Amino acid sequence: MPTSKALLAPSILAADFTILGEQIKRAENAGANRIHIDVMDGQFVPNISFGIPVIQSIRKVTKLCFETHLMINGPDNLIDAFAHAGSDSIIVHAENTPHLQRTIQHIKALGKKCGVALNPATPLIVVDEIIAQLDLVLIMTVNPGFGGQKFLPETVDKVKRLKTMLNQKNLDIEIEVDGGIDAKTAPLVVQAGAKVLVAGSAIFGDKEGIESASKKILDSVA
Repeated sequence: MPTSKALLAPSILAADFTILGEQIKRAENAGANRIHIDVMDGQFVPNISFGIPVIQSIRKVTKLCFETHLMINGPDNLIDAFAHAGSDSIIVHAENTPHLQRTIQHIKALGKKCGVALNPATPLIVVDEIIAQLDLVLIMTVNPGFGGQKFLPETVDKVKRLKTMLNQKNLDIEIEVDGGIDAKTAPLVVQAGAKVLVAGSAIFGDKEGIESASKKILDSVA
């Protein structure tokens, strides 16, 4: 397999939950760099996914990094629980985290990596004051809440502007993208500056299988 310019983070929101452990192992064997875990509460986003017991269960399946994407109200109240459940990296949304720096410090104090996610309508200026404290910035390339949505092409420019911001500040921070990522859209965001590709339906919903789907995405940015 050619060396990819990006890292792949399969989102298990799109996996078959009846064989979740098996699907995670297949994704790992197919080249996944980390596992993306979308936690939704039906309030911050219009859907409910899964929580701490699921993370505790699948933690036994792989040693890959678990990045837990908290799309929930009041994330500060559950950071400790998600960290202890097996999360290696915790991503919070700027839109519902009023004391963002305090939240970042909380996550870091637990020895975890920290990311901040921005919805499509949220400007980059929101993270300007705290970006040096982050390990990654997640640019949502769809409005969060559901898998299988169509990629928003206007978010490519946002990725470019974020990359420029990081270069100007001389910061080595990962840019991650999430939403509608597949073999067609992956090259667009990687060329713009993205390093980590979250893909759900494109991997777990591909009729040719997880291995073929992962290869198509990685090959597209090789």
